[in-house]
Amino acid sequence: MLAFIILYALILVALGVYIGRRAKTASDFFVAGRNFNSGLLFTTLIAANLGAGSTVGVAALAYTHGLSAWWWIGSAGIGSMILAFIVGPKIWRIARENNFYTLSDYLDKRYSKFFSGVIALMMAVGTLALFAGQLLGIAWILEVVADVPKTYGVITGAVVTTLYFAAGGLLSGAMVNIVEVAVILAGFVIALPFVWNFAGGLEGIRANVSSSSYFDFYGMGSTAIIGYIVMLVPSFFISPGLIGKVFAARDERAIKIGTALNGLVQLVFAIIPVFIGMSAFASFPGLTRADLALPTAMKEMMPFVVASIALAAIFAAEVSTADTVLYMLAGSLTNDIYKRFFNPGISDSNLFKLSRVTTVICGVLGVVLALRLESIISALTIFYSLMSVSLSAPLVFGLFSKRASNVGAILSAFGGVALALFITFYRSGAVDFGFIKLNASTCGIIFSFVIMSLSVMLSKPEQR
Repeated sequence: MLAFIILYALILVALGVYIGRRAKTASDFFVAGRNFNSGLLFTTLIAANLGAGSTVGVAALAYTHGLSAWWWIGSAGIGSMILAFIVGPKIWRIARENNFYTLSDYLDKRYSKFFSGVIALMMAVGTLALFAGQLLGIAWILEVVADVPKTYGVITGAVVTTLYFAAGGLLSGAMVNIVEVAVILAGFVIALPFVWNFAGGLEGIRANVSSSSYFDFYGMGSTAIIGYIVMLVPSFFISPGLIGKVFAARDERAIKIGTALNGLVQLVFAIIPVFIGMSAFASFPGLTRADLALPTAMKEMMPFVVASIALAAIFAAEVSTADTVLYMLAGSLTNDIYKRFFNPGISDSNLFKLSRVTTVICGVLGVVLALRLESIISALTIFYSLMSVSLSAPLVFGLFSKRASNVGAILSAFGGVALALFITFYRSGAVDFGFIKLNASTCGIIFSFVIMSLSVMLSKPEQR
């Protein structure tokens, strides 16, 4: 099985390097020449969205909480629909008119260089945690299924992703994503019936689970579910990585069709890792870590051939999301920080070369961080919370209100993050209002929208 995954990894690297030869400029690296049709946009978006959190992480949530784990991917699917029909087309038009490469380019023009720089720096920190989370997903799978130590699993994922993405950025990543998406969807669809039958179907799971809330769509509680909705729905229409891919679309029709199809697939796919996690709990309730639910299901609940296909699918899922994360990191550090603040006159070709080197460095840093993190969901929560709290209100108001001001955006982002940090460290991560209990991220996002709303009411339209 390990030999199979090594061969598969080599194919991905070879394809990425081959396609990467076509990339010559920063435009190729960041927006792939702005020529994605709806099919290519769909594959690169769904490949980005079905990663460690949507597979290993959701199976772990389902192992612990049951059916209500659906809300993790379900929230992402809802956010993708908003990106498809509301945010995506509008910001794409602006990006095309101004030749923007990244979301930070838009924030610089709409607000200020200071605001875009601070956001880019925060995103770089949060994105590194996200990348580490993807590497952890690869490591857990390889450790359980093929007895590969965690350290070597993390390094393997980083090497594969870094090599093929550094070769050509979004251009090579999108081509490799086509193969990865086919393997992901086929692998999980094939694996599900075997896991389901091993556990005895729904009746078998019910017979081995005593908690009635395990089968409740709202079983994990309102605080967790509202937290996921408020944190993840915005994350999937404001994410710099996803918006950067939207910038690569050839027209608005491609955005609407490709992005909406991506959202629809997420909503349907969500139930597969949930059922696998629930089946794993019914069959192996004594696992030391919930993150081991999916790899254990692969190892113990499927025939060897099916397990090999499933392993390839999960490896593809983690790697495909990891390349999007590297894309975000490279954009933040090179285009959004280095070019904007230190070397505005850098040539397009030199920016392309710098982006390649930066990708490799980020791959190394991701390995270091992954070896220090314990949980995939915790790693992803760091990123999604930071991004949603700081970016949601400024982006939404910036796109749809002429009165959104630079001062309002700064106060909104800093105020929301400050409140979320205060609640995290001084209020045990949540606030009980009596009729409802909200977590730190939810409170931070609500507060940021309140600040932005007040600033809009008090300010005059900005001329930009």
